[in-house]
Amino acid sequence: MFDQIKLSAWQSGLRGKLPQLSLPLRVELWNGERIDLSSDPPRVTIRIPGPAALRYLRSPSLYSLGRAYVEGAIEVMGRAADIIAVGNALAASGADTGRGRLADALGFRRNHTRESDRDAIRYHYDVSNEFYAAWLDPGMVYSCAYFEGGDEDLATAQVKKIDHILRKIDLRPGQTLLDIGCGWGALVLRAAEQFGARCVGITLSENQAALARERVVKAGLQDRVEIRIQDYRDVDGHFERITSVGMFEHVGVQHLKDYFAQVARLLAPGGVAMNHGITTTDADNGATPYGGGQFIDEYVFPQGELAHLATVVRAMQEGGLEVRDVENLRRHYAHTCALWTDNFESNAAHIRTLTDPKRFRIWHVYLAGCAYAFAHDRISLYQIVCGKAGSDVAQLPWSRRYMYA
Repeated sequence: MFDQIKLSAWQSGLRGKLPQLSLPLRVELWNGERIDLSSDPPRVTIRIPGPAALRYLRSPSLYSLGRAYVEGAIEVMGRAADIIAVGNALAASGADTGRGRLADALGFRRNHTRESDRDAIRYHYDVSNEFYAAWLDPGMVYSCAYFEGGDEDLATAQVKKIDHILRKIDLRPGQTLLDIGCGWGALVLRAAEQFGARCVGITLSENQAALARERVVKAGLQDRVEIRIQDYRDVDGHFERITSVGMFEHVGVQHLKDYFAQVARLLAPGGVAMNHGITTTDADNGATPYGGGQFIDEYVFPQGELAHLATVVRAMQEGGLEVRDVENLRRHYAHTCALWTDNFESNAAHIRTLTDPKRFRIWHVYLAGCAYAFAHDRISLYQIVCGKAGSDVAQLPWSRRYMYA
């Protein structure tokens, strides 16, 4: 009887929203009843196995819905892009504020010690190299691609992204380059082989370092490329060029000034650095709305924090760097994530053999969720070229034309 009372109350509340919600969603209850939120055929189906799971739909947020799916409390069927679109509509319908900052912010102010940062990186990146290879491009570049014409395939666009970065910093033969957060080594390999640079790549991921070193040996570049497992805070020396691609999101907003100060210390006189990273579009450095940031923090990127562009530029200046060039690649990252999502779903059967069901579900919604967030301007991606502030002027050409030569 109690279950029937709860079910009746929930159905009444859901049907009360039907005039405002017309979604290609079907909810299947444990008693066999189906509730469609549109006259069109459903593209997403949520199966509720029992009365206890109704709470996830009573006041839905991206965090509660994502958690329910990942933990197996509900079943969700459909294409990831459709699941994310429906989830956002449900979360928006139940939101009491436009941004939902408080819940997101609770998990986003962490201490960033060397140990906690190392553990966070290894949680995300040390799933297995085979797992990432199943849906990334052949070069295994895990960051925003660059679609110069908009019609490139993913592999081509990733090579163009690396070349775009290396041209932006005006990399010359024989120069020393430090890549902070080198991943599986794609950028340093390209910089050494095609641009003639002498490179050091650092990562905290054991798996990434192992494969990157294998790729260096295979390319015969041991004399020009060194891969280290090292924290950026422990690097010494001076480098004529420094790149950081998809790494500074792990630094922590409160530590950005110190991070950029370390970049400034490592930069040789007249040197050039470039930071390529995700930012929030919330000017108050809040997380993404409707609990999306809370889900990412708990399940995907522990210790991750996003800053607004204004905060990044200020932290650079406070750290001793002068901003020389800024480019927004938000659309490029939306397209990149959409292609990753397609690859993930196309290879789902194989990927299921490479990881456990829970992690499969995490990445299934995470990749599509990122594509949605970039496409809807909730998060963005900026490439920022900089040099040491003050009289130490980097020897870059006078105009931006050199970047496209």
